Amino acid sequence: MMEPIIDHITITVKDLKVAEPFYDKLMPILGFSLENKSKGTVKEHAFDVVEYGHPLLLFAINSPREAFKNEPIHRRKPGALHHLAFKAKSRDEVDELYFQIREIGANIVDPPKFYPQHGESYYALFFKDLEGIKYEIVYEEGRMLKNTQ
Repeated sequence: MMEPIIDHITITVKDLKVAEPFYDKLMPILGFSLENKSKGTVKEHAFDVVEYGHPLLLFAINSPREAFKNEPIHRRKPGALHHLAFKAKSRDEVDELYFQIREIGANIVDPPKFYPQHGESYYALFFKDLEGIKYEIVYEEGRMLKNTQ
């Protein structure tokens, strides 16, 4: 049986010139090294891409299709990314990342706190990038999954 491990995530941003400097600051906070950053163009699909590599995940941002470049970003559109959550090692790490993420100019939606509606020990920070794409840093104490093998 296949394991549900994500290999890469690619997010379309409105403007790479705005997004790239922000993600250059954000990705190292999330554990990505800028030494593993690459840029390119996919001519057959008419987009530019910036990739941030990590042994566990490739994260990329790419330019929009010309016909969609002026559309507003909204996480509730069909097919849209609602939000992307990164797992922290502890509540302390969530708190530390909060200060770093706030310092780079992210829009803090909700500072670190408990969200009992998601689980009694669910502790998270929610923020958006400069264009309104939503992210989360989460730690849930004692979260264990049953062995499915």
